[in-house]
Amino acid sequence: MKKLIYILFLTTTPILCAQINSKQEKTSFKVSGNCEMCKMRIEKAALSVKGVKYAKWNIPENQLTLVYNSNKVELMKIHNSIAQSGHDTSDIEAPLEIYNHLPICCLYIRDKKNKAPLK
Repeated sequence: MKKLIYILFLTTTPILCAQINSKQEKTSFKVSGNCEMCKMRIEKAALSVKGVKYAKWNIPENQLTLVYNSNKVELMKIHNSIAQSGHDTSDIEAPLEIYNHLPICCLYIRDKKNKAPLK
C-alpha cells in the first residue's frame, strides 16, 4: 500500500507543478487587415511564437484575441511577429517593404498614431 501511495505521489507532483508554473493570460489588441487571407496570416504569425496557445482575429473589428503563457513569451514579441508578417498592431508598425508585398486585397489604410516602427 505504501508503494502505491508513493507511486501516486510521484506521478501527480510534476503535473501539479506544471500547472502552477503556467501563467496563462488572455488579451486582445488591434491588428490592421482586411480579409480572410489577412486573418490566416495574422493568426499564423501569432501562433508561430512559442508560448501562444490561441489566436483569433476578428475581421470587422480588427481585434486579435490571444491566450498565451506570459512565463514563456512577452507580449511585445507577439506584436513583432505580426508586424513582420506585414500587419500593423496597436503598438508596432509593420515595415513598409513587407507591407508593400502584401496582396492587393490585404492593403489596408495605415494609421501611424502612437506606433513604433519595427526595427
